[in-house]
Amino acid sequence: MKALIGGRAARRWVHLVLGGALLMPYWLLSLVVLTAVHRGGGDAGHAVVLQLLALATSLPAAAVTALVPVVRVLEATAARALCAGADGELAVTPSHSWAARRRTAVWYVLHLLLGGVVAGMSLAVPPAVVALLLFPDPEWTRMYFGDHPAPAPLLAAGLVTLLLAANAAAGTCLARLAPRLLGPTPAERLAAAEARVVELAHRNRLARELHDSVGHALSAVTIQAAAVGRVLRSDPEFAAEALRAIEETARAAVAELDTVLGVLREEELAPTGPTLTELDSLIRQMRLSGVNVDTRTGPGLGRLPATLSREAYRIVQEGLTNVLRHAGPVPARLRIDLREGRLNVELTNPLGVGRPSRPGGGRGLRGMAERAAALRGDCHSGPTEDGRGWRLTAGLPTGDPR
Repeated sequence: MKALIGGRAARRWVHLVLGGALLMPYWLLSLVVLTAVHRGGGDAGHAVVLQLLALATSLPAAAVTALVPVVRVLEATAARALCAGADGELAVTPSHSWAARRRTAVWYVLHLLLGGVVAGMSLAVPPAVVALLLFPDPEWTRMYFGDHPAPAPLLAAGLVTLLLAANAAAGTCLARLAPRLLGPTPAERLAAAEARVVELAHRNRLARELHDSVGHALSAVTIQAAAVGRVLRSDPEFAAEALRAIEETARAAVAELDTVLGVLREEELAPTGPTLTELDSLIRQMRLSGVNVDTRTGPGLGRLPATLSREAYRIVQEGLTNVLRHAGPVPARLRIDLREGRLNVELTNPLGVGRPSRPGGGRGLRGMAERAAALRGDCHSGPTEDGRGWRLTAGLPTGDPR
């Protein structure tokens, strides 16, 4: 019963009557042309044939107008609002490809044809029901329902049921076909998936930049400020140097934050950030935070591509931040060299006194692995062989990262 009466059936009826209303201009135009071309007899049979021919010729004209790209948006909006049950993925953009236009044309023709049938029945059935109930004349009932018609109330109920059944069948048909004919084409789905992948990659890149730059700066500033508070009176010279390091770290973090925010505003900014040539400043910040880094670098680092050098710097920066965050003020050893077309990074440190991780942490290791994978390299971390330390290794090809 819900398919015949109720809110869903009512909305589908409105949708079908809308199709019948859209059909009328095409049908009237075809009827006028056919009447002017073919001046036949005036009997009822000829008029019916002429109207059916007008219907047959009006549908191709409707299909042609449905090739206009914006028709898909209009029809999808109407189907989404009125064709209850057509809640699948319907297109929200014009049909730019010919495949999408052909599918829209098929939908448009079906909508107008089924809508015309239901709209015509909606105009004819109510007067017939009223006439059957109020004027049960055997003569005209035999004219339309045969020599032995059923009782008038039964005929009236049958006509109403026929109208409701036609509305339910046509509405169900359109509801099932809407996602197929008005939904995105395979090419559009692929393009949307590719755009989504690009967007996610862009967001991941921004997240890594914020985590590695601002996160490192905040960790370093927090620990340096705590160290200043402890030695402010006993070692004012060290405290002054630490304060200068805090200032430099904060200024660099603000500059990098501006860059990331510029990307968020979709400004055309070239990739920026520190490279391995600025490694000394990072080591100095770590020393003022309590992590003394024994650094050994091979020749040729200054000639590395800028992208590779920036990503390698971020990996080293995050590795040292993890040392500071999880092991505390312990010595660390950093080795960076070029061998056989690969930039190799190795960072080791004793475990020290563990520190509790931040809630929701653990993004640093994943971010380093993503940076290395983006350059077709690898990044691994884990305990040393003796179980007393932690080792981070990364290998990045020095060729074209594309």
